[in-house]
Amino acid sequence: MAAALLAVLGALARPAAADEQQKEISALTARIEALPDRSRLLFDLTGLPPVTAHPVANPPRIIVDLPEVLFRMEANAGLSPGDKLIKSYRYGIFAPGRSRVVIDLAAPAKILKADSEAAAGGPRLVIELAPTSAGHFAATVAEQARLQPAEPPKLPGTAAKALTDKPMVVIDPGHGGLDMGATSMHGEMEKDVVLEFARALQGKIQETGRARVLLTRDHDMFLPLAERVRIARENNASLFVSIHADTLAASRVEGATVYTVSERASDAEAARMAEKENLADQAAGLESKADAEEVGDILFELTRRETRAYSRQFSHSLISFWREVGALNKNPSRSAGFVVLKAFDVPSVLLELGYLSSEKDLSRLTSQDWRERAAQKTAEAVDAFISARSREARAPAQAPLSATRPQ
Repeated sequence: MAAALLAVLGALARPAAADEQQKEISALTARIEALPDRSRLLFDLTGLPPVTAHPVANPPRIIVDLPEVLFRMEANAGLSPGDKLIKSYRYGIFAPGRSRVVIDLAAPAKILKADSEAAAGGPRLVIELAPTSAGHFAATVAEQARLQPAEPPKLPGTAAKALTDKPMVVIDPGHGGLDMGATSMHGEMEKDVVLEFARALQGKIQETGRARVLLTRDHDMFLPLAERVRIARENNASLFVSIHADTLAASRVEGATVYTVSERASDAEAARMAEKENLADQAAGLESKADAEEVGDILFELTRRETRAYSRQFSHSLISFWREVGALNKNPSRSAGFVVLKAFDVPSVLLELGYLSSEKDLSRLTSQDWRERAAQKTAEAVDAFISARSREARAPAQAPLSATRPQ
């Protein structure tokens, strides 16, 4: 009887154990097999997740979706030298509970197989592609769009409960998840560098006790650009600071830069930077869309104008505080049409901490001591800005000039 009872209990426990294993699937290695008539991308897994795949255009890619998987490969696992179909690929968290693999195509391809399977060496994800014509690829993309229109990932609400009347500062660590951002020659990734700085900055601001702080992401997860802006507006932010650390072809260029939004870029480098950052959603396989035209009344325009003035004010203050840390770009104040800075009612700046392509900047960005000092100065700039705005709010409003004129 005892043996039978143990057998029943064991059978009941197995589904739960299987479910738990399913939740903890990892990808351990990845590799490409170039065959004469096809290409195969293989991931060695610890479980067998369900898989869906479809092509997208502009640029041509293959999107592979699966439940959340922990990718444990090195950062350079996405390199694909010499394959005729697969130019490159990347992977990571796409949304809560969801992971994605994005394959950049070197030529039009059709999906022969995209599934997880049991193999002699253990479970694996197999993505098998074969050459096809440009016409067939375009027709497949159009049919996919008709049957299942692309949607941005559905994310949980991120509005913070306002337990006090303290102003809210939203810090936005750029990139994340399968959008890795820039990568240094030694493998350091922008998404990791900026998240570490954002966490340090959050702590420094909270130490003052004069503002609440919210990170748009507090772990390695993808966020669309529009979602970052929504988080700031939904939380009635008094300030939005997006953190980045790019690379440049010229490795001698170094130092921090602070960007604000403008219709016309301040210079060619600012325009290049904005164009690159505005395509960040493509890294996750989302189609780039033109910004919806903003139509507003005179109050909207006045609010936007005032917001941009406050953004420039904070930019100048931040640059002033950063001079004490050192490592400013020779042209540290710039502007361009960054999508992530376009909230019309939230003062917003993009802080480029430095360049991962510069050995001097890289040494600073990966130094905990420098990070703490730089975060401290940034927090002081934030505190000065918040305090100034608070004093303005408390100041009595001046009477209109017309009311002071003698009758």
